[in-house]
Amino acid sequence: MRTDPDAARRRRRPARRAAATAAALALVAPLAACGSGADGGPPTINLYYPPEQNLQKVVDDCNAQAQGRYRIVNRVLPRQADDQRVQLVRRLAAQDSGMDVLGLDVTWTQEFASAKWIREWTGQDKAEAERGTLAGPLDTARYQGKLYAAPKHTNVQLLWYRTDLVPQPPKTWSEMISAAQGLKRAGKPYQVLTMGAQYEGLVVLYNTLTESAGGKILSDDGRTAAMDAGAVRALDQLKKFATSGVTSPSFSNATEDPVRLEFQSGAGAFQVNWPFVYPAMQEANPDLAKKVKWARVPGIDASTPSRVTIGGINLAVSAYSKHPAESFDAAKCLRNAENQKFSAVNDGVPPTIEQVYADPEMDKAYPMKETILEELKEPAVRPLTPAYQSISTVMSAILSPPSGIRPEQTANELRKAIADALESKGVLP
Repeated sequence: MRTDPDAARRRRRPARRAAATAAALALVAPLAACGSGADGGPPTINLYYPPEQNLQKVVDDCNAQAQGRYRIVNRVLPRQADDQRVQLVRRLAAQDSGMDVLGLDVTWTQEFASAKWIREWTGQDKAEAERGTLAGPLDTARYQGKLYAAPKHTNVQLLWYRTDLVPQPPKTWSEMISAAQGLKRAGKPYQVLTMGAQYEGLVVLYNTLTESAGGKILSDDGRTAAMDAGAVRALDQLKKFATSGVTSPSFSNATEDPVRLEFQSGAGAFQVNWPFVYPAMQEANPDLAKKVKWARVPGIDASTPSRVTIGGINLAVSAYSKHPAESFDAAKCLRNAENQKFSAVNDGVPPTIEQVYADPEMDKAYPMKETILEELKEPAVRPLTPAYQSISTVMSAILSPPSGIRPEQTANELRKAIADALESKGVLP
């Protein structure tokens, strides 16, 4: 298995972004020549999707199922989420008809729908996309009450803990901090490892804490900055964690893979990270892996289960596709139950269709599947707004470093910055 595309998130460095934008602009002209069905044969359905090692097998199977009605061609997007978005946004803004099915990060669907770059799913297509699909992933695929994408896969973080150090997983962050402090006093591995760098991973952590505290970053309609009492309480919890003496010295610069490696080395007692850490640990440190179990991410109150932020990829159909009917058909095939199971087992991307989790083939690849499903049934979804990219950028800047948070003052600063970001709506990179 590999990490979900959501895990390798945005680094937001202006120089790199400018270079990526220039490269994407240079790609528009030559790639536009890859138009659908230009040779007079069956329509070519161009799939633009993040790297997924075994996706070509799914594409081949869908092409066989199409029986010559169309042919899907997998155009692999760059590995980094920022670079993916640059290429998609620039080409869609140019009304490029050489794009058909788009693999969108779950945080982009609202932006692309508001810009009228993707088509609404209606009728039988909509019914098939919604049938059996978990509610949380479906929420990320809607805009103004309408469905604009079909969730292909999802993702959610878990708590990974050392059973040789901790007999039972903590229910709350405060309990986890106390347990880690006790291990530290005893001279044992104690660190609580997770992502705290100034990027999307920090926003994900804060969103999980806010939702777990019953708070809201945005109003329910997504139009105003809420930053209510629960959001302030989450800031207080994040500050306490960052200054508790149980984080890694690199916490304020930590991203997913370095966190995995640090825990894998034996330095930590706890890790909050995506499921990709499980197979990596089995291979790199099998002795440690035998001592590691998983649980739901801790909550804020012992009596209230946590709500954990979900990631994933949604499939949308370009508004400029010359073959929309075939594109919807192709998208439905790419994310059907059988193909979601194949991708889950072979590429480590958790399914969005609930029935797939009951398949016996999932047992070996996902021994933690029940915990994943438990979190997915009560998830935290990042703020649903076309302006999410702007909001994420300002939030990660204000929250960094977490040790510098002053809950009430930081909440006021976030409220103003988010309100300003909402005015920008969706923005080009």
